[in-house]
Amino acid sequence: MARKIGSRYTAHQILGRGSAGTVWLGDGPDGPVAVKLLREDLASDEELVGRFVQERTALLGLEHPNVVSVRDLVVDGNDLALVMDLVRGTDLRSRLDRDRRLAPEAAVAIVADVAEGLAAAHAAGIVHRDVKPENILLDMRGPLGPGGSHRALLTDFGVAKLIDTPKRTRATKIIGTPDYLAPEIVEGLPPRASVDIYALATVLYELLAGFTPFGGGHPGAVLRRHVTETVAPLPGIPDELWQLVVQCLAKAPASRLRASEVAARLREQLPTLAGMPPLDVGEPDAEVSGQTADAGSDGTAGGGDRGEPAGPD
Repeated sequence: MARKIGSRYTAHQILGRGSAGTVWLGDGPDGPVAVKLLREDLASDEELVGRFVQERTALLGLEHPNVVSVRDLVVDGNDLALVMDLVRGTDLRSRLDRDRRLAPEAAVAIVADVAEGLAAAHAAGIVHRDVKPENILLDMRGPLGPGGSHRALLTDFGVAKLIDTPKRTRATKIIGTPDYLAPEIVEGLPPRASVDIYALATVLYELLAGFTPFGGGHPGAVLRRHVTETVAPLPGIPDELWQLVVQCLAKAPASRLRASEVAARLREQLPTLAGMPPLDVGEPDAEVSGQTADAGSDGTAGGGDRGEPAGPD
């Protein structure tokens, strides 16, 4: 059921659905694209449309090998859409669902890729605000990296900020996914680049352990843990890697590393992780909830093509 998106794009097939809208496989003047079509109620919000247009220059200018590029932003009647590069692969959540946890070398290589993408975004003044496995895509068609990892790309830049308008974020609402929210977000402070570092460290912990450090149970309980609890150690993790995780999960934003520092330190550790098997970690008492307080991003692997099979990492 093809549909036109503006005057230049045609959407052919739904790739995924999320709280903010639907991701389509589409065609444009330069070939296949992924089109994230936002919900109609969002498209009818004049304030949001204004923010959408304001973000256009920054989003279109963000080019990096580890970022899913936004090619165009479409505002046409009831249609509000981001047109993105199509990544032939899957998302990191699907990989976790399949493998539960990754060998440290592959986990570190993937997170280093994402850190490099974040470094470019932060240098451009862009904060992602919703870093999580659902928004990390694995390019199955490129060459394999350390530990058999596929190149990782971060997607859904700009969506959290677009959705985060005063009328949509009342006192009881928080933009983002509870498991990955930095303490300062829970406490109502404005999001800065350090919130992405905290979320990325949470993803790294999850790749190594098979669960997030503060997840499990009711979303409200998860949010409290981010503010009050310290991260539980992982048996078998090299000390230098563990110290990096702890520093990036620091409660104080100023204590965390910058994205470029995270990438560099992770790359330095890769040779020492070669051949190390996945950690043998027991499950926590409570299952990870995976619930979203008020998703600022889809969780549908925005620029990915779920039709591609997962690679044999």
